[in-house]
Amino acid sequence: MKARLPKGMGGGPQNMQAMLKQAQKMQEDMERVQAELEEEVTEVTAGGGAVKIEIKGNREILSIELDEDVVDPDDIETLQDLIVAAVNEAIKTVDAKSGEAMSKVTSGLNMPGLF
Repeated sequence: MKARLPKGMGGGPQNMQAMLKQAQKMQEDMERVQAELEEEVTEVTAGGGAVKIEIKGNREILSIELDEDVVDPDDIETLQDLIVAAVNEAIKTVDAKSGEAMSKVTSGLNMPGLF
């Protein structure tokens, strides 16, 4: 019994070469987008603006700014919780942007390990 490939699959060396060119272009586009994302700065706030974080696309925290009202020496735990929430939100935001940008490059292909 012979297996039949769906239309557009197979086709010999010419089709394989076209697929390789397409994969190479996709890889180049992904590298370009990744480099752009790594340099992009995103600002995220938590606690109604009490904590502001600037983060680059490579997850490097550039700054953390605290509202004076949130700095209470008698309530350090709240400040710590706000900082943790802001950092986690910043990371989620960067990851979502990266995933969205890579999805555009891969035309929605679900490629495990990319994002």
